[in-house]
Amino acid sequence: MPNRLSGRAKIAAAAARPLAKFGLDLSGFKVTGVQVDGRAAKFGRSGSKLTVKPARPVVGPFTVEVRYSGNPKPVGGRWGDIGWDELTDGVLVASQPIGAPSWFPCNDRPADKAAYRVTVTTSSAYAVLVTGDLVSRSAGASTTKWVYERREPTSTYLMSVQIGRYEELALGESQRLAVPRALLPLARHDFARQPEMVALFSRLFGPYPFGEYVVVVAGDDLEDPVEAQGMAIFGRNHVDGRRTGERLVAHELAHQWFGNSLTIVDWPQIWLNEGFATYAEWLWSDASGGPSVSELAARWRARLETLPQDLVIADPGEANLFDERVYKRGALTVHALRGEVGDEIFFALLRSWVAAHRHGTVTTDEFVAHAEAHAGRSLRELFAAWLWTPALPR
Repeated sequence: MPNRLSGRAKIAAAAARPLAKFGLDLSGFKVTGVQVDGRAAKFGRSGSKLTVKPARPVVGPFTVEVRYSGNPKPVGGRWGDIGWDELTDGVLVASQPIGAPSWFPCNDRPADKAAYRVTVTTSSAYAVLVTGDLVSRSAGASTTKWVYERREPTSTYLMSVQIGRYEELALGESQRLAVPRALLPLARHDFARQPEMVALFSRLFGPYPFGEYVVVVAGDDLEDPVEAQGMAIFGRNHVDGRRTGERLVAHELAHQWFGNSLTIVDWPQIWLNEGFATYAEWLWSDASGGPSVSELAARWRARLETLPQDLVIADPGEANLFDERVYKRGALTVHALRGEVGDEIFFALLRSWVAAHRHGTVTTDEFVAHAEAHAGRSLRELFAAWLWTPALPR
């Protein structure tokens, strides 16, 4: 039997100029009513866009309430099906980059960050995990209501809900693992060094930016792990009891600094997420006795030299957002900056970058200016070669 969702979304917004109509992103559901500031509003649908026409134009702060229901489905796109994913026994939501409208109405842009309160009522047989702090849980005859709050500004794609038959395990201070019972021994081993990663990244990048970090291992296979705010989601195929996927554990954790706390203004800037998360993998490898950063940089440069050099990393285009070259050349850009300015300046500028933009939005131009301010000189030639020139620098 397919999932069914009946939802009520209340959005607090602000209009900088009078709006006679405005749009929200919502995919697939039947909308049964819309109110603006408590008054019924007209609305219409065109594909995944919900257009709202309030009784009178809105300006300044206002609220929108949308009631909707239906069978939630992922949003189809060039990257596959994204968003609400019905598992063998539960639900997984992984929304990067276009999947948030698969379960709630929103302005689905990474820069449009907000605080959230999410209430989920479902069968008491299942645990519910949402990106945020659990503020209440109340059981009825056969269902349980879970209420979570996410106080830090959060991008739409980073909101997530996971529903399943999960056992929970404490990994360290403010770190939890939620996993099906059958996978618990494997996952306990594979994530055992995560607290050490948190300590390393906190020293190198600054304090962990959220109150808690929850790792969910689903009972189904996933193509790739994915980050959410204060959360990461892995598939059962990512745990094997041998820490084969430990670099992915480091990668998803690093996104809590680079991508989640510091969120890109728009998707062309994605190297700021993936380049830094990939470089964090290398830093963990180096610190934990694996290949050094220099070894990994040389290895991946050699690999990139065998691939087409026709991609501008600072704006790879929609089709190439998740191209391997964005990740690895992005990390090589970070490594080139480190080599140019030296370790002391490099790690100082990373910590100040994270602190200055905590829970905010960032762009490539802002990062370049920040790096130049710390270096005390122009770095345009370095960044132009690595980010805006398709050919690898010599």
